[in-house]
Amino acid sequence: MADTETLTRNTASSKVEHFDVLIVGAGISGVGGAYHLTKQCPGTSFVVLETLESFGGTWLTHKYPGIRSDSDLYTFGYRFKPWVGQPIASARAILDYMGEVIDENDLARHIRYHHKIDSAVWSSKDNLWTIDATRTDTGEAVRFTANFLWMCQGYYRQSQGYTPEWEGMESYKGKIVHPQTWPEDLDYKGKNVLVIGSGATAATLVPAIAGDCNHVTLLQRSPTYFIPGRNANEIADLLREIQVSEEWIHEIVRKKILFDQEAVTRRCLTEPEAVKQELLDGVRAFLDPEYVEKHFTPTYRPWRQRIAFVPDGDIFQGIKAGKADVVTDEIDRFTEKGILLKSGKELEADIIITATGFNLNVLGDIDFTIDGKPLNFADTVTYRGMMFTGVPNMVWVFGYFRASWTLRADLIADFVCRLLGHMKAKGKKKVTVQLRPEDKDMPILPWIDPENFNPGYLMRGMHLLPKRGDKPDWQHNQDYWSEKDELPVINLDDAAFKYE
Repeated sequence: MADTETLTRNTASSKVEHFDVLIVGAGISGVGGAYHLTKQCPGTSFVVLETLESFGGTWLTHKYPGIRSDSDLYTFGYRFKPWVGQPIASARAILDYMGEVIDENDLARHIRYHHKIDSAVWSSKDNLWTIDATRTDTGEAVRFTANFLWMCQGYYRQSQGYTPEWEGMESYKGKIVHPQTWPEDLDYKGKNVLVIGSGATAATLVPAIAGDCNHVTLLQRSPTYFIPGRNANEIADLLREIQVSEEWIHEIVRKKILFDQEAVTRRCLTEPEAVKQELLDGVRAFLDPEYVEKHFTPTYRPWRQRIAFVPDGDIFQGIKAGKADVVTDEIDRFTEKGILLKSGKELEADIIITATGFNLNVLGDIDFTIDGKPLNFADTVTYRGMMFTGVPNMVWVFGYFRASWTLRADLIADFVCRLLGHMKAKGKKKVTVQLRPEDKDMPILPWIDPENFNPGYLMRGMHLLPKRGDKPDWQHNQDYWSEKDELPVINLDDAAFKYE
């Protein structure tokens, strides 16, 4: 059991439940982790704790119109569960898919909803995590102990999105809304709406509401890249026509998409200008070249930020039809009627939607303590973006920027199951990663290289994240195509792993 101070806290909790593994979060990673534990580690006791009232994470919390994936579901879906719908899917379709995974594999009995974790305390004396949580539906304090923590809580704060503090916001007479906390009763019909942002959320919102609004204006500081295309997969459609099984279709289409994505990712580094022109040609198929040059031509090379797929070019069709337009400028301040731009132009709006990004959430905003000392995550060095020096018996799932999140969630699940089996075979209760003697003079760097990837939420939260080294073992390389071969063959007896 954990230390005396931990035991005396939260005295309302009279019952302590113990599990071999505690999974934090019932989103795409947590549900996948639960599946893999049942298949690869039969007999392992585990529980999934979820703050929300149901499973789904992002796909449950985001309620804004048109909410959809920006990755294809053949790769964003699990490798073990065929996807049979359109490649770019709605939140509802993704939730239905996850629900099928839960039902088909009897996972519901392992998931506890309305459980907000407050603290996680590790005791090396007992080789045990003690997790204190609060039932959000009853207010009851509950406690769990676990041998191993599997952090699947995602990467951003669910309760509140990021909105910059602009001068004059308090003087604006209309409504200001962030997509992440979309009001159910928001009436935008017949209204003039201004959407601030240039990413996937903005590109989803604009076409979804344009038909009901009087007019929608997308205001962006700078352009971003998009990939317009049909929301269909010709290979999948052909294989279904000749009655190939869905399992085979899923595997074939998934491999083809990953093959093509690898080629594009590589070309973004070796011939960025050619890729840029190809991406812009996709937009020019819908809009005049002058409009594309002004509003859809980024200054950075492709893939320094995530590229969203735009099904059927819907946002571009809305612009061409006159239902929406784009303004590329910077905000000077808010006014009573809207926004004054630095160019001197004022944009009037009844509703302003700030599609301005996320607040990074490090370790689920949980208060972590290791042997009586508060954990400062930024003081650790990451082992392949999933374990951290000085943090025992814990693995963290953080997906890919340039490929689907779930690809890495599946790979890490394999690693966790293999690690748990290895510890059991060795008769060990504790594993911690540590820098090896040959790593002692290794440069310690920020978690990600901003020259390669620099979205706003990461730049704002970089100081909260672990450090990386300059060796492959000590960094999250963000490359699925190398990790799919490297992670399965990690030497679990390498000196980087310390067992006790």
